[in-house]
Amino acid sequence: MPFVVPGAGRLPFLVLCLLLSTISVPAIAQLDPQTKQLSHDIFKQLIEINTTDSVGSTTVAANAMAQRLLDAGFAKEDVLVLGPNDRKGNLVARIHGTGAAKPILFLAHLDVVEALRSDWTTDPFQFVEKDGYFYGRGTQDIKENDAALVTTFIALKKQGFRPDRDLVLALTADEEGGKSNGVDWLLKNHRDLMEAEFVINSDSGGVDLSHGKAISFNVGATEKLYGDYQLIATNPGGHSSLPVPDNAIYHIADALTRLQAYTFPFELNPITRAYFARMSTLESGQTASDMKGILQNPPSEEAIAHLSQIPKYNATMRTTCVATRLAGGVANNALPQTASANVNCRILPSYTREDIRRQLIQIFNDPKVTVRYTRDTGEVQDTAPESKGVPPTELQPQVMRPLEKVVAEMWPGAPVIPVMETGASDGKYTNEAGLPTYGINGIAIDIDDVREHGKDERLAVDSYYRGVEFYYRYLKLLGGEK
Repeated sequence: MPFVVPGAGRLPFLVLCLLLSTISVPAIAQLDPQTKQLSHDIFKQLIEINTTDSVGSTTVAANAMAQRLLDAGFAKEDVLVLGPNDRKGNLVARIHGTGAAKPILFLAHLDVVEALRSDWTTDPFQFVEKDGYFYGRGTQDIKENDAALVTTFIALKKQGFRPDRDLVLALTADEEGGKSNGVDWLLKNHRDLMEAEFVINSDSGGVDLSHGKAISFNVGATEKLYGDYQLIATNPGGHSSLPVPDNAIYHIADALTRLQAYTFPFELNPITRAYFARMSTLESGQTASDMKGILQNPPSEEAIAHLSQIPKYNATMRTTCVATRLAGGVANNALPQTASANVNCRILPSYTREDIRRQLIQIFNDPKVTVRYTRDTGEVQDTAPESKGVPPTELQPQVMRPLEKVVAEMWPGAPVIPVMETGASDGKYTNEAGLPTYGINGIAIDIDDVREHGKDERLAVDSYYRGVEFYYRYLKLLGGEK
């Protein structure tokens, strides 16, 4: 696979996006049967290990993957399972390079969100293949990337591949919630293991499909801030036969109704502006016209209104907040003494979490409702952090040009587009630690079949195996293969 790494220097991301049109498109190689079977078995093994925060264990998953690597010939000192307690283990593995360049760190989290068997058609913690899909909790978020990366590390090791720099894999705990975030813990307690010139975060970016056709390969260049806010209303309570208008549940319900009706302000940043500019050339009809309309000065209010009806675009244009949990009362025949709710916000990086807490107070406009901030560890405090999001990561040719080469080979015609992730990821920890972080993964998901965190989560079988192929190709190029 001949490839010449370009010379030093940085290019604007719009120029890098346009480079794709000049790249030739060779045929796609297929995974050899042994590697394909290995990737299947690892994926199945991971899905069937419960790694939820409530009852699961990332340590079990980390140890299982460590054993896979040791069986493939990795030295014990290059495969470490570390964590703050016996349930929240993290795997850090290393392929040693020549040292000609600084290491690359690859991130993926092992934990998954909760899933109830009663909600699913299949058992969420059984790996089920049917109708061309793999079903199970984590098939989209993100055990497919865990499995693909472990498979790739094993394949490279068995081939004796010697990169020009160390390749480091970190599979971590508590990205989805919990008190023991693995990336944060590793950076604070084992920074030497995480040192890298840059980070590839597989929990961001990816391939957007529409009816099976690749629309774009997205690279996470910035992301929103994550924030949880606790709403509480209290009341002396009493017998339910003597209702009073000052009901704690009603105060919370009214606050959430106001939130439901509220729309946060429209705002674009350099990444989202470039995103819509590029997408306007790929879309057609009214959507394309609306994307051009929001880029005008001043932006078209009608275009903003149209795009706001599409959840993905709405979340790209503004902060979003939504109620995710609700509780109140202690008995069916008693007035509630306390009612509470959790509001989850995904905040544009130009605002702080405290900015949004104050804005929520204004939206609710009810002195009976107290709004406090809930930290990632679950602790509740009166105010929220004042820090804003990390500035967008500058797109470096050493990351982007190998990526564009592989994308052109595997998804011909799909442009590589920098995006702002509308969620949040562990990339916030590595970026804040001074490690430039790129959201890149090779898993293709149809925009109409996004099921992460939801019922009957699934991934197309072909998409998974192509994702394994992507990582193998991309890591070899990043590692210096010519």
